[in-house]
Amino acid sequence: MESKRLSILVIDGQGGGIGRQAVARIKELASWAEVTAVGTNALATSAMLKAGADNGATGENAVLVGCRKADVIVGPIGVAIADSLFGEVTPAMAVAVGQSRAVRVLIPVNHCDNLIAGMEDVSMARLVESAVDLALEQAK
Repeated sequence: MESKRLSILVIDGQGGGIGRQAVARIKELASWAEVTAVGTNALATSAMLKAGADNGATGENAVLVGCRKADVIVGPIGVAIADSLFGEVTPAMAVAVGQSRAVRVLIPVNHCDNLIAGMEDVSMARLVESAVDLALEQAK
């Protein structure tokens, strides 16, 4: 019996730094996973493609389509909050992430007027590692 390849959608905005780290770590630990990078802007998409994403696209419609097809969504918590990332996340994008059948692995980031209570002072690298570990557990 052939097993299905895990489809991971990584969404990021602004400079794509969080998404870049996530893509690189996923490809390092699970090169067999299909990683699609969707940026809210071209700079973010480019950063994730350079990190090794299998596919990439930019903008609202790419988020909507990607959310319908993914098994797992990875990104900063702002991808699920309308108007976050300084307005880069549209209401439609946030709804698509929230209503997706995918497992959502959201990285807690205290930015853009969104504060997560109880969040420890942990490095972004460690948060991304933890998120990728959670995402890859979905393949088991």
